[in-house]
Amino acid sequence: MNETINLMNAHTSVRRFTEEQISDKELRAIIDAGRAASSWKNFQSYSIIVVRSKEKKEALFDLVPQEAIRQSSAFLLFVGDLNRAQKGVHMHSEDFYPEGTENLLISSVDAALAGQNTLLAAESLGYGGVIIGLVRYAASQIAELFKLPDYTYPVFGIALGTPNQNHAVKPRLPYEAVVFEEEYREQDRSTIQAYDRVQTEYAGERAKETWSQRLAAQFGQEPNQAIDQLFKEKKLEK
Repeated sequence: MNETINLMNAHTSVRRFTEEQISDKELRAIIDAGRAASSWKNFQSYSIIVVRSKEKKEALFDLVPQEAIRQSSAFLLFVGDLNRAQKGVHMHSEDFYPEGTENLLISSVDAALAGQNTLLAAESLGYGGVIIGLVRYAASQIAELFKLPDYTYPVFGIALGTPNQNHAVKPRLPYEAVVFEEEYREQDRSTIQAYDRVQTEYAGERAKETWSQRLAAQFGQEPNQAIDQLFKEKKLEK
């Protein structure tokens, strides 16, 4: 189609990096491209913490044991941020109501849009990365490590660097299983079973479980409560 679409369709998660570093100039350009993403009412309800020191990466790795964190040239922590909103609101009103699903969606979606833009920008320069949502599973410890104030919370991180691995692009669900004309079309289990076979074939010898088994591991048990606890600590939930 064109260079941009081809780049987007070639995306793979990169979890192993060489020792080559991303320059400060390139990292600034990558992050600025990420920040150009759409944002609800231009509130930009997120912040980004750049982690480049070995000491901070090791401390983060102790909480979230993902090797990509230690190997990365830069780790970017995307933070849902209504702290600025609180200050802006108090310029005009004593009332401030950050609680509730809608406000958490505003900040989380803003962060996600900026994060995807950031990763795409990095890939356009020949770098790679992986989005790490497990930071939410150690939410309170992450908040303490990075000195997050009230009305903020970790959404995800991105480990960036020069790729030291090359995987084939993971097959996505069939277009017809995700994209519907005019109204939602619910499917039966056959769609899941067919995709299980596709994913298992893709993984080959690396396959330890099917796609649906991973769904069961995630959504077939009580959810992790770490982020809910932090929401209460940071006055984002009553």
